[in-house]
Amino acid sequence: MTLRNGTSVRLRAIRPDDEPRLMALCRRLSPRTVYERFFSFRPLLPQQAHAFANVDYRQRMAIVAEVDDRREPELVGVARYGPSDEGTADIGLVVADAWQGLGLGSLLLQEILHAGEQRGIHEFSAEVLTDNRRALSLFARHTTHAADGGQRRHQRGAHSPCGCSRRGHETGRLIACASRCSDRS
Repeated sequence: MTLRNGTSVRLRAIRPDDEPRLMALCRRLSPRTVYERFFSFRPLLPQQAHAFANVDYRQRMAIVAEVDDRREPELVGVARYGPSDEGTADIGLVVADAWQGLGLGSLLLQEILHAGEQRGIHEFSAEVLTDNRRALSLFARHTTHAADGGQRRHQRGAHSPCGCSRRGHETGRLIACASRCSDRS
């Protein structure tokens, strides 16, 4: 895949041997990006990286973006889904700071939605901080008509992930049916 700046990245399913590259990706994230993705400033723990890199490729799936211009390929983004309490597949997505704004988030989201659809999953959800405008915009661009007839059900201020009441710290829950990937090239 080619990004807006002309750089090529490879999108593929995550593998168990990606665990150290996943840890390296998370170490390179800015505190703001870590917070927007994980709702806390804590680093990714090794046992979490192990769980994230070892998926069943059906109910839990992840797509990584890698560049191969060094000795070893480097992960620059990852999108994943897994079961949620609402019966949807919950999506998580992160792009390394230096790679944001180049269209990689859109590519990863399209690929993870497509992967889910191929596996019979048609309803996805994502928790997003309400002040994370880029993520809200990204998800809004990739949602289609939901089962309830609306474009999407979006509950703003659903809860705060850490229980505090700081403005903009609430999360919104986006629930949407998978697109048919009609905009895929």
